[in-house]
Amino acid sequence: MTEYGVRAVRTYLRSRGPAPASVLDRYVTGFCLLMAVMVLGHPLAGVFAGLAGPVDPGRVGAGAALLSLALAGFLAGARTAGPVVLNGPDASWLLLSPLNRRDLLARPARTLGVVALVAGLLFGVGLLAVLGAPDQLVWRVLAALVLGVATTVGGMALAVLGQAGQAAHAGRAGQAGQPWQPWQLWLTVAIVALLVLAAVAVTNQLRTVLTVAAHAPLPALAATAAGAVVTAGLLARHAWRSLDRIPTLTLTTASTRAGHVASATASLDTSALTWIVEDNHWRARRLGSRRWPRLSGPLAPAWQDWRRLARRPGWLATIAGTSVLPAVFAQAGAPPAALAMAVLVGGLAVAATATSGARRDAGNPALARLIGTAHRPTLAARAVLPALLSGTWTSLALLLTSLSGAANLPLSDVAPLGLVVAPALAAAALRMARRAPVDHSMPIIETPGGPIPTGILKWSATGPDLALIGSLPALIALTTPGVATAPYLAAQAVWSAVVLAGYVWRGRAR
Repeated sequence: MTEYGVRAVRTYLRSRGPAPASVLDRYVTGFCLLMAVMVLGHPLAGVFAGLAGPVDPGRVGAGAALLSLALAGFLAGARTAGPVVLNGPDASWLLLSPLNRRDLLARPARTLGVVALVAGLLFGVGLLAVLGAPDQLVWRVLAALVLGVATTVGGMALAVLGQAGQAAHAGRAGQAGQPWQPWQLWLTVAIVALLVLAAVAVTNQLRTVLTVAAHAPLPALAATAAGAVVTAGLLARHAWRSLDRIPTLTLTTASTRAGHVASATASLDTSALTWIVEDNHWRARRLGSRRWPRLSGPLAPAWQDWRRLARRPGWLATIAGTSVLPAVFAQAGAPPAALAMAVLVGGLAVAATATSGARRDAGNPALARLIGTAHRPTLAARAVLPALLSGTWTSLALLLTSLSGAANLPLSDVAPLGLVVAPALAAAALRMARRAPVDHSMPIIETPGGPIPTGILKWSATGPDLALIGSLPALIALTTPGVATAPYLAAQAVWSAVVLAGYVWRGRAR
């Protein structure tokens, strides 16, 4: 094939497809973009004007921690997604043809550039919000945006290099059986460094450094921005040259995963996303066999959740690390109501990570009946691990929030409150795991903002509604300053037990 093979093939495919965009279509698109810029220009200018001046020194550390976590999440998401992804037809046909690999991947590479550009602009706005603009607003805004775009473009290029590096040392594995992948290593180091930076920033140990950076002179800002642009440009150039080295298996796997995600998103079946992630994780592992302990009755089926969690110590460490997020939100100035909701939502999310067995029982009721145990005792046994995880996480999150000085409760009451709310969160997590798929036949509500499908609303509220009802005493205690906590602790303990017992009693096998 010649150098222009990909262009010729795409031209041929377009000639056999729908009619190309006309001049009128391009005019309408440009006019809509211009109107969007004109409509959003004044609010954005107001936002940038509101960022002028110094910021509260007490919130600089929390803002820097949130910014570091957001950037680490961006890099981790890019690595998980691929990041270079082809659509289904290209991955099935053009990828396996003798076309030039780099030309074939040029279009998804440009898409990644647009994604990195948008993320970089948002990161630059966040950087400006954290550091402020004590003087020279226009130049500091420009420097923040340039730094943000350079950071995200460099991070995306590093993710692409990591994807290409999966085959750079193929066949050169050491005695350990795993090839050394330097770009993957550098990407992991960058993510870990950002997490460490967030942990240090939340303790306000970087307040002096951040203050110096906020009042840096313009020549220093220009030099920093220029260095970031040069580094990002070098990484992007190297990533562009490495496109033809990305292995076919890696591209097809990423494209298949992206196709599953797109299908689940288009059909509003968001529960399929967690199944995809879980199945992909265990499919690539070789697990050893070990004798189970002697468990009788409903405890035996519930033991699989404990074994599954024990096989993922890194996931446990990640869950424990996220308990610092409510304290970060508190230092960033979150109101008590938002802080209480963040703690309860986090506890519910942690409890939901230990309900895989209940989800499989609901998805395959025939297999659950073959086990031969009663449904209610099995459901009660499966609630033990979610309650333990959510109670531990919620207590740790409230403890860290209380140490930061943002909680309304005394330090001696935060741990009991997290434990007594755990049964209600476990019941809500089991309700989320056993809910039916989205019912798209439900009516649609017409609103001035557009139609709202009630099926996805009902599906989304199934589970969180029970968590909200079951945590009312704890919410009142967390949002009311100076309240006596002993009655609310007793009420929450009784109410959580009632909610869990009522859910188990009313639970029926499908």
